[in-house]
Amino acid sequence: MILGAGALLAHQTVVAEVDIGGQAGIDARYFLQDAAYPGQERVQLSAFIEPEFYHEWNDRADSILFKPFYRVDQHDEERTHFDIRELQWLHASENWETRVGIGHVFWGQTESMHLVDIINQTDSVEAVDGEDKLGQPMVNFNVFGDWGTLSAFVLPYFRERTFAGMDGRLRPPIAIDGDNALYESDDEQSHVDYALRWRNSIGPWEVGLSYFDGTSREPELITDFDATGNAQIRPYYAQIEQFGVDLLKVQGAWLLKFEGIYRTGQSEDFTAAVAGFERTSVGVFDTQYDIGLLMEYQYDERDDNFFATGQNDLMTGVRWVWNDIDGTEFLFGYVQDLDDFQTYSGFVEASSRITDSWRWKIDAYFFSSDDEADTFYFLRRDDHIQLSLEHFF
Repeated sequence: MILGAGALLAHQTVVAEVDIGGQAGIDARYFLQDAAYPGQERVQLSAFIEPEFYHEWNDRADSILFKPFYRVDQHDEERTHFDIRELQWLHASENWETRVGIGHVFWGQTESMHLVDIINQTDSVEAVDGEDKLGQPMVNFNVFGDWGTLSAFVLPYFRERTFAGMDGRLRPPIAIDGDNALYESDDEQSHVDYALRWRNSIGPWEVGLSYFDGTSREPELITDFDATGNAQIRPYYAQIEQFGVDLLKVQGAWLLKFEGIYRTGQSEDFTAAVAGFERTSVGVFDTQYDIGLLMEYQYDERDDNFFATGQNDLMTGVRWVWNDIDGTEFLFGYVQDLDDFQTYSGFVEASSRITDSWRWKIDAYFFSSDDEADTFYFLRRDDHIQLSLEHFF
């Protein structure tokens, strides 16, 4: 097929309007102790790529964003996985917008955990901190006004949480069989979920109120036996309702933060909350450095849930910002269980640019527990340091 000059020019214009970017990288994890369970290695290498394609038209009123993601892992076949993080059409008007497709939504204010953040499922094979999320199919409608922003979500398909495989680290003694999940709803992954959130600035406060009705993103773990009589752990996804509130107040050098939820529908109804502050000192000791001090208290009524790690815990931390051209930052954190002082965890997050297109990152996590009923007991030999080299294109 031969294109005329006009058609060829139009074709080239369309291609030129697609912005292509993204990132790729390699990670090296080193576990400080020999594994607690058979088949696990101390060194784990992996690589990932996350390109991004963006196109806008109609005087920027319409746009589409596509972000696929793929990771390949040296040992854990469950960590080798593909996901569409985002594939979403956005139409924006003066006081409303719609988003349709696969998207990512973040709710929350606190540093140590994000209780109200419930739209997207956690991609737990990526990192132990739960910050990475799977793409969520959705129809989202947002309305803006002096009264704030109201967001409504229809979520027509459920994403199951990812879990480490038999050869992976950061897992219980029996690997969680994420491919053999149980559901309360007969519709299973096809159950339609709904969510609402209102947010606004009221004086010095940023206020968010949220409601969710649907399949819990946080499963309960059920132990039973397979056809051969071997024990297995299966995730069970209940139908829940969750009411949430998140608050942020900026007061000079202080940030005051709060997140709280009330959830019904699982094996027990419960309340959970996290509250604290961050205070930043700019140019400490007449240097270019900023130092932020963090403290957050974590509360959760549940006692025996694998994912409820902050029942009565205190997080303290230090954020060290270099304010250099490379954007160098360090974050040091320590979380102490106030009911059992033998149970604690720590983390270090650091990053800096090497050039405009290259960055290094260091993430380290440390766990201690002597209580066999505690989540950290299963991770007690999984202290690790991860060095990442990332390229942006």
